[in-house]
Order: sequence, then structure tokens, then C-alpha cells
Amino acid sequence: MYISRIKLYNWKNFRDCEVLLAERCFVIGANATGKSNFLDVLRFLRDIVKQGGGLQLAVNVRGGLKKIRCLAARQRTEVCVEVDISENGKNDPKWKYSLELVNTGGGIQNVSALVNREEVYNYYTEETILLRDNSFKDDDPETKKYTHLEQPTANAKFREIKDVFQTIEYLNVIPQFVRDADSIMLSSGMEDYYGRNFMRRLALLNEKTRNKYLKIINEVLLTAVPQLENLSFVKDEKGVPHVEAKYHHWRARGSKQNEQMFSDGTIRLIGFLFAMLDGNGIILLEEPETNLHTAIVAAIPEFVAKVQRNKKRQVIITTHSYEILSNKGIRAEELVILRPSPEGTIAENALEDKAVSAMLEAGLSAADAAMAETRADNIDDIGNVEL
Repeated sequence: MYISRIKLYNWKNFRDCEVLLAERCFVIGANATGKSNFLDVLRFLRDIVKQGGGLQLAVNVRGGLKKIRCLAARQRTEVCVEVDISENGKNDPKWKYSLELVNTGGGIQNVSALVNREEVYNYYTEETILLRDNSFKDDDPETKKYTHLEQPTANAKFREIKDVFQTIEYLNVIPQFVRDADSIMLSSGMEDYYGRNFMRRLALLNEKTRNKYLKIINEVLLTAVPQLENLSFVKDEKGVPHVEAKYHHWRARGSKQNEQMFSDGTIRLIGFLFAMLDGNGIILLEEPETNLHTAIVAAIPEFVAKVQRNKKRQVIITTHSYEILSNKGIRAEELVILRPSPEGTIAENALEDKAVSAMLEAGLSAADAAMAETRADNIDDIGNVEL
């Protein structure tokens, strides 16, 4: 299943927006328009339902509701998130989940937000499964600290929604974290978004699955990084896991290197490939083009599509890359454009933009049709700055 629609009110950059999402989705926009904050909506929903999580933790790690609330908020100060969930291959959504949060008013200790409204609707049966609002008789200040979504005794009729949110993964591999994984200790149960647990995740895979993934990654590396071959999983004399490859140079037999000697681009590429292959849930990728050669970057959309043909999972990518968007296979419904405005960022699917969709229909790439939308108006003046 995948997220097919997001509606936001007072969420960070977004005062009021609604946008449709495809199973493969590219989110573009100028700097500071909120691409990361857009992905964070889905991470927020995951934090509510993950093991050891919950509403209060999800709000706390973001600095409280005041830090989440849009700076352009006016009279209405509640924060609202609403999503539709569809089954892969179907255009009609099955579930709607809506959550509205308000401040505690300062009267409750150690509570960051209260549930003001929570709704679950099943489009297939046309039935409202849950509606918590002012008329909901079973609520009090204590129960409003928690969503029904996160409670096993309360979510039995719509647990499928929780299961979808639990599958959400976010990845933004930072090569130095991968190299220094031994010196960076993560507390038990902490999420790893930056590759610090990459080697540990490889080690936990059964050998058959790990070898299958490495075989595919090796095929890509032979094309993208031809001086590296025979990528394999090894453990050193201390039992620490590594990925190792043969590096070709002037010596006839070459030499072996592990991730501590790989380039930033190679680590980012391996991390991206592994993330796509491992798991079945929704995956959020932040600027996967970083550190990669433009020719590799241009191949990312097709690789994603190929994985999706074999493994039905939603992939949402934020990017500034002209090369990624130059892929002629990107359709208007797969493109989300973020534009700044005095009233907060406007998010729009390219299908709703007549000019962009017309250019795409005429055969232009998403890069040629939409990249101008992400260009700062006065960017040419940067060369006129006096130093």
C-alpha cells in the first residue's frame, strides 16, 4: 500500500496545502521551500506507531508543537495532517486518516500536544470507523495524550493503517558516519537514518539474502565504478563487519579496499542500492544524487522503476538534480512542485499545473518543464555581490 494524498494545515512550511502522490514520486523546490519538512510528515506518522514511539515522542523530538506549527499560521493554531492510503495498482484510496493537534495550554506536565480530532474513514465501505472530536464521549485530558492509532486495543478495525506507517523508512546516507560507525554509538532502539548501522544491518541479514543483494550491487558497480569489483561482506579479526572490494590499479592483481577507503560517492551509491533492495515499505530518499556522477544520477529513476516492477513499494525522492528529472519516463503525476509564498509553501502535483503538464505532454522532460519553477527569482544577482 502507499500514501496517495497528503493534506497539511499549519505543518512547518505548509500553512494549507493538499497534494496527490504517486508510487514513484519526485519532490522538487527551491532551497528552504520545505522538501525535508514534506518528507517529515511521513516520518512523523511513523514515529507515532513505531515500537517505543507514540504521539508525545513524535512531537517532542521535533521541539514541541510550537516548533511544528507554521510561522504563517493566523487565527487557527491547530496542526492538521491528513493522508489517503491506496492499494498498489489501484487509483481509488481505501483509507483516510486525519489527525488534528492542539497545545496543552500549559496545564499538563510533560505533554507536548493533545489530540483535538482524529478520524478514520474507509472509502471502500463508505464507513467512518473513528471520529474523535468535541462530541466524542470517551475522551478526557488523559486519553487525549494518545492517538487511537498507536493503541492496539483501539486500532483493531484499522490496524492496516498503522502497519503501512510502520513500514516507512527514511535514508540519507552520510559517508563519514558509515566509515566511523564503530566510534559512533547509538542508544538501543534509536533510528538510524544516516548509515551508521549500515554494516550491522548487512550482518543481520541471512547469508542467502545478503549475497543476493551484493550480486545486484556488484552488477551496478561494474558499470558505475569499473575500478571496483567483487564487492563482498567480510568480518575483520575483531569480528567487525565490512564491505570489501577489489580495487584495480597499476598492480596486476589490484588490492582490496573496504568502506573506510571508498569514496563518498561509492558509499552513497551502495547505500542507495541497498535501501532500494532491502525492505518492502515506503521509502523516503533525500537528494540521492549527492556525491554521484551525473551519469549515475541520470539512471536513478529507471533503477527505481525496475525495483518497483519486482517489489511493490512507494519511493518518494527529494531532489535538485537536473539529471534525475531529465529521465523521459517521469510522468506529471509523479512530480510534486513546492513553491514559496508569503502565506507558506504551496505544494502542487504537476498534473494540476497546466503549463508544466502541457510541456510534459509535448515531450519535454520534467527537468525542462519544471526546473525553472525551483529557480530563485534573483539568482543572477549573486555574481554582483561586493566582497
